[in-house]
Amino acid sequence: MRVREFLRTEVAPIANEYWSRAEFPFQVIDGFRALDTAGLMYDGMAAHRGTRLLTGFIALEIGRVDPSVNTFYGVHTGLAMGSVNRCGSPEQRERWLPAMARLEKIGAFALTEPHGGSDVAGGLETTARRDGDTWVLNGAKKWIGNATFADLVIVWARDEADDHVKGFVVEKDTPGFRPTKIEGKIALRSVQNADIVLENCVVPEENRLRRANSFRDTGDVLRQTRGGVAWGAVGCMMGAYESAVDYAGKRVQFGRPIAGFQLVQDHLATMLGNVTSSLALVVGLAGLQDRGVNKDEHAALAKSVVSTRMRETVAHAREVLGGNGILLENNVARYFADAEALYSYEGTREINQLIVGRAITGLSAFVR
Repeated sequence: MRVREFLRTEVAPIANEYWSRAEFPFQVIDGFRALDTAGLMYDGMAAHRGTRLLTGFIALEIGRVDPSVNTFYGVHTGLAMGSVNRCGSPEQRERWLPAMARLEKIGAFALTEPHGGSDVAGGLETTARRDGDTWVLNGAKKWIGNATFADLVIVWARDEADDHVKGFVVEKDTPGFRPTKIEGKIALRSVQNADIVLENCVVPEENRLRRANSFRDTGDVLRQTRGGVAWGAVGCMMGAYESAVDYAGKRVQFGRPIAGFQLVQDHLATMLGNVTSSLALVVGLAGLQDRGVNKDEHAALAKSVVSTRMRETVAHAREVLGGNGILLENNVARYFADAEALYSYEGTREINQLIVGRAITGLSAFVR
């Protein structure tokens, strides 16, 4: 209830304004800090360790109000903190995680490259070269959320010596690290995505994540966070559904509220069915995660199915609002646009379908 109240009073009133300006509302960070939810998934980072079910519902609640803010939160608590927790040594976890849990240091996760999206597992162009007690990083990253202001950026690069992927914590203002805000987005506009150039960026050996020695380790992080994206997608469609229901009850045409028309009720019933079935799927995934038996295909199925249902749901919501559906003031337009980004990131529908298909058949259909 504390999370919901914070979102209702502090985030909802400003979401459209900041989305319109493509700016991030930095003032919400203090609110999240007071909630003390950023470290719930990791031992010792909060007063009580949370289950995946609890952290999933938190993502749902944030996404229900503002998918952009939820993306900021998910990148920080899931991808960045998850990388340190999963791939860092005990000393590295102690060094970075407490400050990240308190949101004193904000994290980002740099994997996607200008020429590598869905096929990034096949080989990173960004390289790392050992030079004594340091590593020299060269390359570029794209679509990196939070990177324009993050204190710590997890950069994944291919070791020139052994050709394996390794993870590095690049700290803010490191020479040779240049993030540039991506302009002109039509979705998740409040998220500060960046293009990153790494030019002879020197990182100390102590900032190399000790347990990140191949792309398999990167995949372990993604397996956990992909489920979080599915939870956020449920929140996005729930927010659109609730806005459509509210509008339909107030909008009068032909002498009565449009909520009383059969075709409008058909839209609303379809939306509710999508929300309910998607929620059941992510709750089931959380149960597998909490028991430690989740696999790649479980998260992939959830991301694929839920994001597809979300895309359908926000379209129904926009249709209920008619022409007014493209106005920010009615809220649905923001969910409608943001859904396009959620549909694609952390694995497109097609890639996730192939992960599931491989699990079903035992045969890989990926092109090599």
